[in-house]
Amino acid sequence: MASSPILKVFESSQVSPPAATVGDMVLPLTFFDFLWLRQPPVQYLFFYELSITQTQFVETLIPNLKHSLSLTLQHFIPFSGNLIIHPTSTKKPEIRYVEGDSVAITFAESNLDFNKLTGNHPRDCGMFYHLIPLLGDADKTLDFTKIPLFSVQVTFFPNSGISIGMTNHHCLGDASTRFCFLKAWTSVAQSGTDESFLSNGTFPLYDRVVNNPKLDESYLNLAKVETFNEYQPPKLCVPTHKVRATFILRRNVLNRLKTLVSTQVPTLVYVSSFTVACAYMWSCLANTLDDELQLFGFAIDCRSRMHPPIPPAYFGNCIGGCVTTERSTKLTGKDGFVTAAKLIGESLHKTLNDKDGIVKEMKPFKDMFPNGLPTTMTWVSGTPKLKFYEVDFGWGKPKKVETVSIDYNKAISMNACKEASEDIEIGVCLPATKMETYVCIFEHGLETYI
Repeated sequence: MASSPILKVFESSQVSPPAATVGDMVLPLTFFDFLWLRQPPVQYLFFYELSITQTQFVETLIPNLKHSLSLTLQHFIPFSGNLIIHPTSTKKPEIRYVEGDSVAITFAESNLDFNKLTGNHPRDCGMFYHLIPLLGDADKTLDFTKIPLFSVQVTFFPNSGISIGMTNHHCLGDASTRFCFLKAWTSVAQSGTDESFLSNGTFPLYDRVVNNPKLDESYLNLAKVETFNEYQPPKLCVPTHKVRATFILRRNVLNRLKTLVSTQVPTLVYVSSFTVACAYMWSCLANTLDDELQLFGFAIDCRSRMHPPIPPAYFGNCIGGCVTTERSTKLTGKDGFVTAAKLIGESLHKTLNDKDGIVKEMKPFKDMFPNGLPTTMTWVSGTPKLKFYEVDFGWGKPKKVETVSIDYNKAISMNACKEASEDIEIGVCLPATKMETYVCIFEHGLETYI
């Protein structure tokens, strides 16, 4: 193999919904979406073991994926559209689709090592960026800025398999919306038509059932839309000097960690697998990075927690945040994990049971921490509740799923495992010099607690 990765592009196309199947559409955004206007895109990779030739890839797989994507887009119209941002907060941002709008999809071949990419061991983050599509550049006029929302790249690895990389602007929707779209696309890809999806699928709900003008104004002011004439979608660049690794917490380990927490903090209400998984990873990071003040945060799906509840099929973002902070000295050592679990559990309980509701007026981030911003902020991307290892285009389950966009900030990814959905798979991105330490702390900690 060549000393540097080679990506040979077979085809770059634009895929639209079938002609004359959908009309123009405008989807207003809400405060749930405004939060993400300036955030980096969401980027994820699905790797599939697949024994096909280059000829089969070009002549069979490419046409099938383009056809199935087109049929799916007519049911998930915003994926084909663009984010429209006006230069004044008096006109709210929106997603707009007009006849002819499309999704950019690239088909390529790579000489990267498929087996190395799909391992759990530390791997150079930069390798993955060749497999991730970029969002198109922002198109700016006097009246608005138009930003593409979704793109796809399918990469062929000779004698090994393929990867499907996807990038979406976060304003398009949260993980629940992406998962519904992928379940629809895979259903169509497997059957060749959308008949099965029409009979059994979950159709997106576009009604803007979220209505809070005060929060709309608060969140939109923080987004500073008047400066979007300078906006371009962020891009991941090499070299990064970072590596990504995957860690598995099995069900039996999670159960023992829950027992440990429940024994030492019997009054703690939220002692779930998710809680202890977050706590364990946070305490390991605190030991690795050794910064002064640490923040840990994750998203909460608000659909079932609004008053009245929002239907599960609601299209867009509908997530709130839960955060907690602590000094590193409290998160390290023998009691660090239990302390982290207590903090996360208490913060979750407070957030979910606040008498004023789960959604609050947004304040500038610096105002939330009058004593100074945390030195390290760790966020969780994803949730084990959504089974992304069930995204099957007809070739079986993915060999590996990677959330590449955690590389933009100090985040970790969480998924249910492929082999057992009650096990949790965590992705971590760290400087190479820190990852070796982290691996040792992760493994030694389990020996200590279990």
